[in-house]
Amino acid sequence: MTEAQVLRRTDIEGGYLLTLEREDLSRIYPGMVRYTVRVRFDGKTRAAFRTNTYEYTPGMPLDAGESARETFEEWARELAADPGVFIGARQPVPRVGSAIPVTDVLVIQGSPRAGGNCSIMADLAASAAREAGRTAQVIFPDDLYLRPCIGCYWCYNFAQCTFDDDMEGVIAAIRGARLIVVCTPVYTDTVPAALKMVIDRCQAYHAERALFGGPEGQTGLLLAVAGRTGEENFGCVRTVMRDFFRNLGIGPCGEVLAGGMDRARDVRTVPGIENRVRAAVTACLKSDAGETAIATSSGLPPGE
Repeated sequence: MTEAQVLRRTDIEGGYLLTLEREDLSRIYPGMVRYTVRVRFDGKTRAAFRTNTYEYTPGMPLDAGESARETFEEWARELAADPGVFIGARQPVPRVGSAIPVTDVLVIQGSPRAGGNCSIMADLAASAAREAGRTAQVIFPDDLYLRPCIGCYWCYNFAQCTFDDDMEGVIAAIRGARLIVVCTPVYTDTVPAALKMVIDRCQAYHAERALFGGPEGQTGLLLAVAGRTGEENFGCVRTVMRDFFRNLGIGPCGEVLAGGMDRARDVRTVPGIENRVRAAVTACLKSDAGETAIATSSGLPPGE
């Protein structure tokens, strides 16, 4: 983290210090600058406003620097008038997003269809993890209260999303897991909407990692099903998941693909699919333990 440059500072009667700071975050995004207006009392931050240059679209009348300077002037006036009222009005509001348990293995079941082929594969993965002595859970994005990412870049101010919903629990579960398994069908050559929402909203976790660092050694496994035959049908899903894992510092450890489901209907009829999923999870857990193991299996019917 680069050291903040203090652009302005004002001492307010009563022992308060008001500062305007500038940080160069171009190591995260080209030209990104973050401004912080901070109130300190007795050496501790009592209130803070942050904004960055990526929050402002070409059509906005203000930019980050102007917004920060205006906030500095406004806070200087309000602090001078009544510091107690000012500080009291800016106490943090508790977030209310639902908590999701933290387990060794997190399975994200991306299909909106209950009891379908992705559910079967997700359950196989969780079962294999438990048999290996790890804690595991399956979460369903379609059952969660989530808002789509709006690309506001506010998360690069406080390493937290502007929306207070169930995504905070999802990020906590991802942060705490050693293996993240994503199970998805192919919807119009990509992943379903709710899963894509989780992927996009993990930008807040990327911001957290970029600003403060994060866990190392996490691994990610892709399980995917497609109605059509041919491995080429998984191309976009593979790309999406590769970038998702890379964005969060998660090392890909394998994949299991099952195509031809329009005819097969039940993924359990694919020869050896259960063993392939279990072997992939086991290999990824060995990789997590420091052993070299990459599990890749197309899981496709003969001739595909």
